[in-house]
Amino acid sequence: MAVSVKLDAETQERMRRLAEARSRAPHYLMREAISQYLDREEARESFKQEAFSSWSEFRETGLHLNGAETSAWLKTWGTDDELPAPPCHD
Repeated sequence: MAVSVKLDAETQERMRRLAEARSRAPHYLMREAISQYLDREEARESFKQEAFSSWSEFRETGLHLNGAETSAWLKTWGTDDELPAPPCHD
C-alpha cells in the first residue's frame, strides 16, 4: 500500500543527509523509523494493558507483594540460589 507523508523542508533535508551518510534511500530510513516507532508504541500499549489488568486484579482480590518482598526475590534472579516467586497475600 502506498502512503504519502508530507515532511517540512528541514526534516526532508535531515532525511536526505542521513540517507546519504548511511548509503541508504530516504524511503528505507522512513520505513525503518515507522517500524521502530510501531514496535515501541505497541510494547508501550502492551505494558499499559498489563498494568491495568494487574491493577484491576489487585482491586478485586487485594492480593499483592510489597516492595521488600519483590526486591528480595528479584535479587536472587540469575544466581545459583534463584527463588520462585513468593506467594501473594492480602
